[in-house]
Amino acid sequence: MTAVELSPLRRSLLELLASPASATQLAAALDLPRQRVNYHVRALEQAGLVELVEERRRRGCVERVLRARPGRSVAAGVQDQFAATHLVSVAAETAREVGRMAGSAADAGKRLLTFTVETTVRFGEPGAVHEFTSDLAEAVRQLALRYDTESGRPYRVVALGHPGVPDER
Repeated sequence: MTAVELSPLRRSLLELLASPASATQLAAALDLPRQRVNYHVRALEQAGLVELVEERRRRGCVERVLRARPGRSVAAGVQDQFAATHLVSVAAETAREVGRMAGSAADAGKRLLTFTVETTVRFGEPGAVHEFTSDLAEAVRQLALRYDTESGRPYRVVALGHPGVPDER
């Protein structure tokens, strides 16, 4: 299997490809340009995460229908191989976004409202981190359902976890 970064978009594509679909169908489901989706689908295909199911002739073109390969889904642990890369990517993107917005707010004489939640957890067993992550994801999902409103101002919430640096005493 070739290395492929599993960005949120690629994870979404893998989830959608639990059922066979074409790039056109995926693009419609995600409200994204077909070319952008096709680029990411090809990367997933090259990495061996999706497979060709059939090719159909449509309007003089060949439509490729793909699906996630059994045993190669995000749930099967593929994301663990790229978790550190993805964490760094999300953290860097967040820093860029917040830096840009903070600068714009300062230029306008306004304050950028942000929040940070930070803690340390000591896991007794290696598998506990996966249980914690599942529980955290469910808790965040429930909170998002509780507070999300269609007309509200969107906030991006990112929860990151990495091994801590031991206290030097």
